[in-house]
Amino acid sequence: MRSDPEEAVTEVVTGEAVVLDLTVARFPSRILALLIDILVQLPALIFVGAVVSASGVGHLNKASAAAVYVVGFLLVVIGYPVIFETLSRGKTLGKMALGIRVVGDDGSPERFRQALIRALSAAFIEVWPIPINLIGMPAGLITAMVSAKGKRLGDMFAGTFVIQERVAARPDLAPGFTIVPPPLRGWAQHLEVSRLSDQTAAAANSFLRRYHELRPAAREQLGMQLASAVAAQVSPPPPPGTDAASFLAAVLAVRREREQARLQARHAAAQGSHDVEALQQPHGTLPISPDDVITVGKPDQLEDQGFAAPS
Repeated sequence: MRSDPEEAVTEVVTGEAVVLDLTVARFPSRILALLIDILVQLPALIFVGAVVSASGVGHLNKASAAAVYVVGFLLVVIGYPVIFETLSRGKTLGKMALGIRVVGDDGSPERFRQALIRALSAAFIEVWPIPINLIGMPAGLITAMVSAKGKRLGDMFAGTFVIQERVAARPDLAPGFTIVPPPLRGWAQHLEVSRLSDQTAAAANSFLRRYHELRPAAREQLGMQLASAVAAQVSPPPPPGTDAASFLAAVLAVRREREQARLQARHAAAQGSHDVEALQQPHGTLPISPDDVITVGKPDQLEDQGFAAPS
């Protein structure tokens, strides 16, 4: 999540090994959605306070009135986001107004447990408690600004992030950019991409999508700068004479393939474990189911990394 005009896009591989390009919600959109939610909650808190005060006159002592207010407070600040986000698959009234939604790290709909963790973080660390929020709120804002997926503290605890649903359609990758180019297949078999950050990969993906829309001069300069940034995070360097677009396409294709293979292996292992547990169930019982800002290299650094300007 960033405050710049460029939309941050993150590539997510689902549990079914489907690659999704999701637009991370912008910083101003999240702040405005939060303000709308607070404006919804404040009248409810005032109403709770008025009811407790009225009931306290001749009916409740101070301790009982305080206890009743605390319960009402928690129902408003925790119950409101948990109920809305669970029933609407990641949306509160503020998020609905801004067209944003909470999803799991794998792009799946937000679950009750995740909504509860996010709400607890907001209620006790980031938003409501004074003076704790004087530390928690800046900490949440900082993590949201530096995280590639714009995660505040509650998102980090819950394994979620916020996406923008109302976005303009983006161009698809050209078919030639979805696979490893034939001349680079041998080199790609030994490619190490584990250090490639989501932020850098998203910038390279965005460049390839807009490749044919850019002017030749801008295409060449931006492509070489992105290739330099990616080359600093992968190894070995590309063969001499490799153009930037082919190099970026190869790296992203390898990254997708390996992420898909990793998730498929994890899914197969989980399925095998489930089958073993099912066989171990006593006879007559049913098995239980488990529940784009980057630092780029200078063009004059590219000659040592084997790049050639695209023709």
